[in-house]
Amino acid sequence: MAVEEKRAWIMLVVAVTSYAVYLWVVLERPAGVALAQAPYVAALLWTVGLSIAASVAGHVTVAALASAEDNTKDRRDREIHRFGEYVGQSFVVIGAVAGLLLAMAEAAPFWIANAIYLAFVLSSALGSTVKIISYRFGFHPW
Repeated sequence: MAVEEKRAWIMLVVAVTSYAVYLWVVLERPAGVALAQAPYVAALLWTVGLSIAASVAGHVTVAALASAEDNTKDRRDREIHRFGEYVGQSFVVIGAVAGLLLAMAEAAPFWIANAIYLAFVLSSALGSTVKIISYRFGFHPW
């Protein structure tokens, strides 16, 4: 397995796991508290911070365990990375538009923050999935 594919797996697992933990924490709100009134800021900050730390630790570990020649990127690796990032970034745009629309509709900050966070998670998950599929089944740019 290529180092870049391992990095894509790390990003996918970290993004999905951290979001699942965030949802679990937020949905375990006190009885009688509406979802939009649930305390979410601390959970959001902690899960984002810990997911960044876990991602960095995973990338450092993979790089440290790989040989020098495995750590070099060839043209195919760069193209797969670029293609995965382009596909994943579509959800960043969707999240920004969703956050903007929710703000204009004067939605609660809870919904705005969660729409944007979900878009970031989907962006990471989709980009990583595209990279993994490209490594596993071949890269065929459009």
